[in-house]
Amino acid sequence: MNHGRKSARLGSALFFLLVFAQTSLLGQQGSVDTVAERMLVYQRSVGGWPKSYYTSEHKEVRINYNEPLTEGSPAEILADSLRTDATYDNNATSREINYLMEAYGKTGNPAYLKAVEKGIRYILEGQYPANGGWPQFYPLRKGYYSHITYNDNAMANSLNILYNVAHREKGFEAVDPALVEPARKAVEKGIECILNTQIIVDGKRTVWCAQHDTATLAPAKARAFELPSFSGQESVGLVRFLMRIEHPSEEIKAAVNGAVDWFEKSKIEGYEYDIVKDESLPRGFDRLLVPSPGSVVWARFYDLETNEPFFCGRDGIKRKQVSEIEYERRVGYAWYGTWPQKLLEKDYPKWVKELRN
Repeated sequence: MNHGRKSARLGSALFFLLVFAQTSLLGQQGSVDTVAERMLVYQRSVGGWPKSYYTSEHKEVRINYNEPLTEGSPAEILADSLRTDATYDNNATSREINYLMEAYGKTGNPAYLKAVEKGIRYILEGQYPANGGWPQFYPLRKGYYSHITYNDNAMANSLNILYNVAHREKGFEAVDPALVEPARKAVEKGIECILNTQIIVDGKRTVWCAQHDTATLAPAKARAFELPSFSGQESVGLVRFLMRIEHPSEEIKAAVNGAVDWFEKSKIEGYEYDIVKDESLPRGFDRLLVPSPGSVVWARFYDLETNEPFFCGRDGIKRKQVSEIEYERRVGYAWYGTWPQKLLEKDYPKWVKELRN
């Protein structure tokens, strides 16, 4: 093993242990939230949070803040604080910032506010200056991770936090005032990115792909089973964010209306995506689209040319039925959902009414 790296790693561990000890002392100035305390341990030096961490045996462990930390694990996790695994994906970073902001409001613990501000700076730092989008990971990783990432609401979550900072609402009025103007500018650039990447067909705005190319802004491929497409899931979070904008421009209105029209056109009526018991299968069940009068679902992916739902296994080949892909992918991915339902039934009509008043 490289002794220089080992010494640096031990030095980093001691440094972050000291930070952790100081954080505990700060916690004495206000009450303590146990979940928030665990979040402080996992925050990376760059300001964001990872989805997982690795033990000394190189075993990946998905972070669960509801589980108490085992003896010795805080030191182990803090020793990895320099890792470049912070991400905006799977609610990482946004989940922690929102929780810590709420915890600060309840406890007055300054350590929580400090962590929030560091997280906000991490979001600001990760925005692409050229197109206004965000990657999945920052610092950047090669491959699809560096696409403009709408997948799992990664970018929408970041924009909602920055919007709260810029408008000083939902508890974020407590953050450093110096963050307000950068957040406002980042939100403006983010909106421009959303509008520029919205897929236009025959002159009409539709929805978005789960990820877009940073240079061309075109729909882009991620994993083998995540091909360029119209997204029935990720597009919902983008519309919800656009509907938050006060005094929306005509272009924002057109973006929302176009997406809603696409959701209406693309819904699948009379079916639901359900678990079907089947003891002959490895996990004892299957996940299939089954008839259900009155139910409505949307597919995760729609073909960019035909607007028909499609499904992919790990071979990357498009298929028309979810039953045609391998079992592991069939039950291990959300191929259908009701994501736009509340948006269409309640939120959009309310938004239209408020614009008219």
